[in-house]
Amino acid sequence: MNYRQIMVFGEVLYDCFPTGEQVLGGAPFNVAWHLEALGAHPCFISAIGEDDLGQRILAAMNDWGMRADGVQLHAEHPTGMVEVQILDGQPSYHISENVAYDHIHADLLPDASEDFILYHGTLARRHEESRRAFECLAGRKGCDLFVDVNLRDPWWSKDDVLACVARARWAKMNADELADLGFAEADTDVAMAGLMAQTSLEQLIVTRGADGALVRTRSDEIIPVAAPPIKRHIDTVGAGDAFSAVYLQGLMIGRPIEENIRMAQQLAAEIIAMRGAIPTDRTLYDKLMTTGCDHV
Repeated sequence: MNYRQIMVFGEVLYDCFPTGEQVLGGAPFNVAWHLEALGAHPCFISAIGEDDLGQRILAAMNDWGMRADGVQLHAEHPTGMVEVQILDGQPSYHISENVAYDHIHADLLPDASEDFILYHGTLARRHEESRRAFECLAGRKGCDLFVDVNLRDPWWSKDDVLACVARARWAKMNADELADLGFAEADTDVAMAGLMAQTSLEQLIVTRGADGALVRTRSDEIIPVAAPPIKRHIDTVGAGDAFSAVYLQGLMIGRPIEENIRMAQQLAAEIIAMRGAIPTDRTLYDKLMTTGCDHV
């Protein structure tokens, strides 16, 4: 089916790198940013502080053409920040606690059309207030859930994440996260089958870096797609978010699964070749949408 709207729920923050760079990010925000450039015009739901970082976020959203009616302002809680360390080419994170996106208020949520996809990760559910707001959205008529598993220690539990996956229509994670959730078979397909047996998922999407991505459907169809070549490797921050955004946009318009994976991996490869998670050059997205399954 085609959907009229995508709502994206979760954190927006600044990633702070050892070089002193402060880069706008947060997995759900990154996804919403890409979706806007892909023409999906999502409703991004989060909270920021009434501080300089918060104002910078609103300015960036305005410049990019994103709607901001779902972003709540809090005087009592600061905008989120994360200290990012790159070790052996992989990011590690120190995430600030009790920040604005932990306090998304249910009574300030924007309206939604029927027949919408609600995207969420796992970090923004760590505080009870934001969890209540999420449950309010998830309970609306015509809502189908897309859960993007982002395991950030110590802000997750296996039972909670598995419960999120069990109620979703689609779930996306990487192979390490699949293993961390208790499905650590040597054969990824077998591990995916084990997880799907405990859920009513329509599609389980597992990314495997240089080994490409797999989608397993409810009818036990396995769709593997090889990864595109990487032009250069800066870091992997935000690559998974780019993948999720393209995949979501494909779900919204009914794009075939194999083509959806290929296009999602192409944008992820472009993100790996740059610092930070969100491009500011729209031609990158224009090329992706016009070339389809060809490499960007």
